[in-house]
Amino acid sequence: MGKIMVETESRRFASIFEAMVDGVYVIDDDFNMEYMNEVMIKYFGRGTRGKCYQIIHGRDEVCTWCRAKEVFAGKTIRWEQYIPTLDQIYDLIELPLKNSDGTVSKVSIFRDFAQRKETEEKIRASEKDYKRLFEHVRCGVYISSKQGKFLDANQALLDMLGYETKEEFLRIDITKDLYLRPEDRRKFQEMIEQDGHVIDYEVDFRRKDGGVISVLHTGHARYDRRGKVLGYEGINVDQTQRKQMEKKLKEAYDFLNKIVKSSPNAIMATDMKGNIMIWNRAAEETLGYTAEEVIGKMNIRKIYPEGMAKEVMKMMRSPKYEGVGKLNSYPMVYVRRDGKIVEGNLSAAIIYDAQGEETASVGIFVDLKETLNMERKLRETQEKLLHSEKLAAMGKLTSQIAHELNNPLYGIMNTLELLKTEISPQSKRRKILDMALSETERLTELLRKMLRFSKPDEEEKQPTDINTILDEILLLVRKQLQENSIRLSSSFADDLEKVYASRNQLRQVFLNMISNARHAMPDGGTLTIKTMAKGDNIHIEVTDSGAGIREGDINKIFDAFFTTNDSVKDVGLGLSVCY
Repeated sequence: MGKIMVETESRRFASIFEAMVDGVYVIDDDFNMEYMNEVMIKYFGRGTRGKCYQIIHGRDEVCTWCRAKEVFAGKTIRWEQYIPTLDQIYDLIELPLKNSDGTVSKVSIFRDFAQRKETEEKIRASEKDYKRLFEHVRCGVYISSKQGKFLDANQALLDMLGYETKEEFLRIDITKDLYLRPEDRRKFQEMIEQDGHVIDYEVDFRRKDGGVISVLHTGHARYDRRGKVLGYEGINVDQTQRKQMEKKLKEAYDFLNKIVKSSPNAIMATDMKGNIMIWNRAAEETLGYTAEEVIGKMNIRKIYPEGMAKEVMKMMRSPKYEGVGKLNSYPMVYVRRDGKIVEGNLSAAIIYDAQGEETASVGIFVDLKETLNMERKLRETQEKLLHSEKLAAMGKLTSQIAHELNNPLYGIMNTLELLKTEISPQSKRRKILDMALSETERLTELLRKMLRFSKPDEEEKQPTDINTILDEILLLVRKQLQENSIRLSSSFADDLEKVYASRNQLRQVFLNMISNARHAMPDGGTLTIKTMAKGDNIHIEVTDSGAGIREGDINKIFDAFFTTNDSVKDVGLGLSVCY
């Protein structure tokens, strides 16, 4: 039974010794080697049987420095021993081991002195590195208690918070003096005690001078041997510059965004697939789609005529149009939401990333509706001016011709009048003579009209009553209108202000308009004339119940010599004179 217990005890010690990183051997009181672990065998691999001085030191007798007697006497000894066979100094621990049978063995533990020294040096170097890192890192490093006091802090944290000495800083109350909002400290403690750490917790700290800085706070809990939280340690990264930069970037972005939104021209941007990314207010007004409807939801191809979007991209990639990546002031039409066409000029460019890859395209569309309308009006005005110049030239020529023809015509008329006195009214030749005289009179009237058209009567303007002029004219034409089965209806506003005008020219205007109305109702009808006051103006309406004017002729009615009347007598000057 005793032998089994000894063996069990030996195995237990052996398993312990084999787990050690140091060399271990055991001898009895006669220096016989009882046991060597693997590390010891590696150091002194001469076998495990024999005397210790033979196996370890290669000697034939007990070593002169041996202190086995002291150990067998019950003393534990620690000392440094030079081993000549390995030319190394070892840290040696020797202690007595009492066996279950009452005997005593000596246990010797060999620890490599050089390795211990190297480990110690590494530890000291690590401590120096840690201290150097703690002091020189530009982030604020701290160690604090759970109760709210700093136990240590590096210079960067002192500088960050404006404290001159560490002693002064270690006296502050973290919750009251450091945190801008005390509830942030409580929230930090809840998180770190729940998870054991807090990473990048954004919080505002108060500096000594009262200023506020924003920091990213990262910390870890410090525990005692029983797992109880003692305090915290971590780093604080000053985010003030980043915040200021973010603020400036946001201000710059907002400013640019306002420029884009407030631009009077439509600005649009798309990715390289044509999906719309930017759509300003001018684009909304010009093309009828809201930004909410198109950004991220619509492709730019929808507002181009079919196939034009692809053509625009080709032009931007071509060197022919202001260089590759650009298209400057190219005439373009877009399709509005309501289907109407918008004309203008498009300037566009491709946006490239740092590697030169195409990432997006941006376009500025200038709506030229007003400009194009102005150009059209200018062309119309130029055409009218040219027409007026032609009429002026024709008027000058007409007045000369009329002047030259008037004298001979009056001579012919006088001659015909004289001939009438010599021919009996019952004579057939008298009828022919009357016909000739009538045609000559018509010719002189035509010449008079042409002279009036080329050079209207000039008369000094004076205060004129419109109702009075119209009354006089209707009195003159009433009988003629009745003979043509035309009923007259008039409605004149009371107390109309007088106008500053030429009476004779106004009479000519009204007579011509009534004459036109009469010709428009060959089978009879109703002629209505009204006057009314509208603001500072007087309005005169002349309405007939005739066939009206064809839509295609509306823009021609004031042109000289234009007429829809097939009568030989009408020369198309009536409305031109009115105009």
